[in-house]
Amino acid sequence: MRAPMRRLPEQLLTMPRALFHPLFASLLVLLVACDGDGDRDAGSVPAAPAVRPVKTFVVASGDQSEQRSFPARVESARRADLSFRVPGTVADIAVREGDTVAEGAELARLDDTDFRIELRDREATYQNARRNFERARELLPKGHISRLDYDRLEAGYRTTEAALQRSRRNLEYTVLKAPFAGSVARRMVQRFEEVAPKQPVVTLQQLHALEVKIDLPERLLRSFEAQTDMSVEGTGSEASAWVTFDGAPGRRIALALVEAATRADPETQTYELTFRMANPDDMVVLPGMSATATVDLSRLLRAGPAMWIPASAVTADAALEPMVWVLDPAAMTVSRRAVRTGEMQADRIRVLSGLRAGEEIVAVGVAQLADGLEVSRMPAGEQATPRAGEPG
Repeated sequence: MRAPMRRLPEQLLTMPRALFHPLFASLLVLLVACDGDGDRDAGSVPAAPAVRPVKTFVVASGDQSEQRSFPARVESARRADLSFRVPGTVADIAVREGDTVAEGAELARLDDTDFRIELRDREATYQNARRNFERARELLPKGHISRLDYDRLEAGYRTTEAALQRSRRNLEYTVLKAPFAGSVARRMVQRFEEVAPKQPVVTLQQLHALEVKIDLPERLLRSFEAQTDMSVEGTGSEASAWVTFDGAPGRRIALALVEAATRADPETQTYELTFRMANPDDMVVLPGMSATATVDLSRLLRAGPAMWIPASAVTADAALEPMVWVLDPAAMTVSRRAVRTGEMQADRIRVLSGLRAGEEIVAVGVAQLADGLEVSRMPAGEQATPRAGEPG
């Protein structure tokens, strides 16, 4: 609202007209300026600083078990890709996928015509070499044959004998038999198909004993306490493990550690752990299925309780070092605190140093905080939302 005009003093009204106009203009400008300053002073009362709402998190004591979950794959404890040791044409396949076979059962057979012909040829050659050697052995003491000729006939005899044994073995190799009792997982060839030596023909596996394999990250392995005995026997009793499947989330099947690789995979830089699992009777578990393996590593990690906080609570300072905002519950102000972090798991991050159990930190709303800034706790169930023009 415009301020009312002030009444001019009577001295000004009685002044000569020659001096009135310049003096009146100067006073009028001065009065208007003073009125404007007064209006601005009245409306420029500084507003109280806003209290920023944040969501907080109380640091736990860290005495919880170190349970880690890993994607797992199920494999047969005993599995083999079977193949012929000689080339040929598949004459017959005696099994189908899913069949259960006993140890020594015939799985497939090659056409053995050529192998039988070769065997008869080697037998005839062997018989001739054997007779010549026997005659030479009778003539040698009488001096009717030289020692050099005798040695040559003996070498020929031994060579044909070895060739005959190899031919007999090749004939046996035309029949593919099961080296152990199991189930036929895959059949890779058909009848009348030409196969080469060592070409997979049938995959045989056992289903009563299964293996669960996981890949252990390198960063987690570095946090293990050094063991005097790093063998499977030395570490297997230090970690309990179980596996769950998507179809039965409440069903846990115990695992036993049987192998631990000590050389990293060149592509993933992870170390493979192999657990043994008994095939349950109340659910179907087959090799190739995916699962989730949970391992309690509390006794394998370095001494000292682990503290886990929300990953959203960790930010970086000007030097890009990790830090958190710690709340002073008495003054309701925050201050920055440098921390040392470890590995992440889902939406949590492990704090190795810098925090104490029971301290309250800001978990959501860390983007616009400053040292000494007054904050308020958000009610339970609410989320911190960024203000207009501010990042989240």
